[in-house]
Amino acid sequence: MKVIEPFTIEGTSTFFLDVEGIENLLVSVQKVSRDIGFKLFERTKIAEITVAGNKRIEVDAIERYINTKPGDAYVPSRLSSDLKSIYSMGYFEDIRIESKDTPFGKAITFYVQEKPTIRRIEFKGNNIYDDKEIMDALNIKSGSILNIFSIQKNLIRIEDLYKEKNYHNVTADYEVKELENNQGDLLFLVQEGEKVKIEKIAFEGNVVYTDKELKKQMKTNEKGFWSWLTNSGELEKEVLNQDTVKLRSFYQNNGFIEAKIAEPIVEYQEDMISIKIKIDEGSKFKVGKVSVAGDLLFPKIELMENLKITRNEFYNREVVRNDILTLSDLYSDEGYAYADIYPRISKDVENLEVNIDYVIKRGKKVYFESIIITGNNKTRDKVIRRELRVYEQEIFSGTRLKRGIRNLYRLEFFEDVRVDTVEGSTDDQILLKINVIEKPTGNFMFGGGYSSVDYGYLTAAISQNNLFGRGQVLELKTTFSMKSSTYSLSFTEPYLFDKSISAGFDIYNQNRDFNDYDKSSLGGRLRLGTVLREYTRLFWSYSYDVSDISNIDNDVSDLIKDSRGTNVTSATTVSLKYDSRDRRFNPRDGHFDTVSVEYAGLGGDVGFTKYLAESGWYYPLFLSTVGMLHGKGGYVREHSNAFLPDYDRFYLG
Repeated sequence: MKVIEPFTIEGTSTFFLDVEGIENLLVSVQKVSRDIGFKLFERTKIAEITVAGNKRIEVDAIERYINTKPGDAYVPSRLSSDLKSIYSMGYFEDIRIESKDTPFGKAITFYVQEKPTIRRIEFKGNNIYDDKEIMDALNIKSGSILNIFSIQKNLIRIEDLYKEKNYHNVTADYEVKELENNQGDLLFLVQEGEKVKIEKIAFEGNVVYTDKELKKQMKTNEKGFWSWLTNSGELEKEVLNQDTVKLRSFYQNNGFIEAKIAEPIVEYQEDMISIKIKIDEGSKFKVGKVSVAGDLLFPKIELMENLKITRNEFYNREVVRNDILTLSDLYSDEGYAYADIYPRISKDVENLEVNIDYVIKRGKKVYFESIIITGNNKTRDKVIRRELRVYEQEIFSGTRLKRGIRNLYRLEFFEDVRVDTVEGSTDDQILLKINVIEKPTGNFMFGGGYSSVDYGYLTAAISQNNLFGRGQVLELKTTFSMKSSTYSLSFTEPYLFDKSISAGFDIYNQNRDFNDYDKSSLGGRLRLGTVLREYTRLFWSYSYDVSDISNIDNDVSDLIKDSRGTNVTSATTVSLKYDSRDRRFNPRDGHFDTVSVEYAGLGGDVGFTKYLAESGWYYPLFLSTVGMLHGKGGYVREHSNAFLPDYDRFYLG
């Protein structure tokens, strides 16, 4: 192929086209056409593009940022754009372009100078956070490219980390120490400054409630005299946001259904923080008409009796919410797990009243298709299932399910119990998924102390509250002191033959030096118990005790003298116990009541009837503390023609 310039015969150029295969014809024609265009318009072609100077960054990675390709026209502005594109990678300190003429066109070389890598990262001036805590907040590590832009972003991260703890005057800077082999050490310089606390919380727009009353609703507070020792006056953004929700709830729980709480305005100064919260209280509304509507499973009057909100009292959003939960529980106990209940509220602005309609959509009645238990690596499935109070193919019951989960926590086998319900194979069945996180149930205790009775003493106990994963309890305990020693072995099977019957035994050997005599006892007890109703159990036990009384002082009472020698006590005890505590150990809520009658005189030397009553109440207080009220009393009556030893009597103290 020849191309001839129209004004001169000498300007002839020849182009050759050599194609292998018809499929490559189009590409080859396009290439020749481009070469002809370069010739006609006197444009220079780029023959080759190379990259030089790189040591760590692969050539392929750099070439992906170069849009100009060999065979393209030589356009300096496009090469300049390619240079900027490579620079945006953030890996290079300097980049330059060199071009060289060749018989085939321009040879382009991108010379790159890589930035140094970070050999080590160090910190100076940090006391509030240790090096690891700051390092975890950064997104650069040793071995990464020393990128100034990245370092500056991480300076902001350090300052933000300190501001989380109210060090708002913190400043962070950096230094780079250049090393051989294109490496550098990065040093972050931190000036922590002083902690800044809340000096003032002010409200704007509040008329009905004073600033003091509103501050009581908030966890965020102003610094006080003891703020240097406590956390008072510290600002936590998340807590402050929660406080605005609390303020809104406070107003809506006191009739101000239209109350609006603006986002707090936080102002930072060099030595203090001030917070301003704007409030639009609106008007205070009373409750007008209250009714229920929709799918009523129960008589309307019965549903209304379960509601706590009443006419002519001030509107209270919390009471309305609890009413919804009450109605939901009623419907869920009838199998309507997905009942939709919502309050339809209409405001009468003229009379300042709100009318409330609880609208009920019951949905479909559902059943437990299956119960899937996971996470129990040690505890057997049946130990968990027997506490649940719900069963497969049974109608759904929210109350019994909640009670079952409470029972699982009472076992003290699990750190956490997670419950989830998902749709079953049909729309009227659900799968109950229970995932438990087990905790150690074996305990070894060793300790000691001092008392006015025993003086110094040591105690040791080993127990397993979930023996072999069957829920059985085994305990071995011993106590030594200067005046006594005790050995005991106890075993309990909570579900004998997989029935709601508990059984167990106790064996003990006790030696005690009282002020007036010595007592040595050997005995045991057999125990049975059964469930009467939820939280209520009936217990029966038989005990046999052989006690030897010796070393009696001369000036003791005749009662003690009469007990000299061996005394055999054969007794049976019946007790009734109610226990609704949320935990057996360290409970936070609930109470227990126990009454028992012990009859001694089934053979042996000792005869009496002993009555005992005990009660304990637990109340959650504040700061994770629990209040407890506990009382215990008893009465013992000696049988005629029988003996009541001194150690079975009641004494003050």
